[in-house]
Amino acid sequence: MNKLVPQFSEVDVEILKREKGFDSFLRIDQLQLKHRLCDGGWSETINRELAVRPEAVGVLLFDPVRDEIVLVRQFRVGTLSEESSPWILELVAGMVDKDESLESVALRETREESNCEIVELTRICDYYNSPGVSDEKVTLFCGKIDSSNAGGVFGLAEEHEDIEVVVLAHSEAQQAVEAGIINNAMSIIALQWLALNKEKVVRNWQ
Repeated sequence: MNKLVPQFSEVDVEILKREKGFDSFLRIDQLQLKHRLCDGGWSETINRELAVRPEAVGVLLFDPVRDEIVLVRQFRVGTLSEESSPWILELVAGMVDKDESLESVALRETREESNCEIVELTRICDYYNSPGVSDEKVTLFCGKIDSSNAGGVFGLAEEHEDIEVVVLAHSEAQQAVEAGIINNAMSIIALQWLALNKEKVVRNWQ
């Protein structure tokens, strides 16, 4: 038996009721469901709230010539309780519109949020951001850029974006992860991936 393959699938979940509970900037569905149990049988009826989100894309912008990382800093309501600041350093990121490819989202968001242009794009991984409460699936990329003129404030006014571009040496970015200054999952995953794969990435981009 392959321990990496789950014994259950979506047919082992019975959704008894699903209603839209809230729908504004965030959509919340209310569900009643049952699921198969590991030792046989079915669970009791469970009530859950689910944050329904489009797919998202994050892009780690890397200049292999200058060995620099381009990140963005902006206000995030989820970090209001963060003692240091609710403005956090993170990747360029955005949600996927209908019929839009993941790669085109990476290119578009990079232009809108950082004013940089990607010349090579490498896929890092897919992951679920917070599967206990949300169905948001994130795809991470590493984008090759020229950071020599990077900097400034960008974003779309109609989306209330006020985004500061921050250029760091690759070593500085890694130190910021270790020090807890960079404290969001998307950025940590991508930067740790680059730390492990930097030599191969640079070689493939040549």
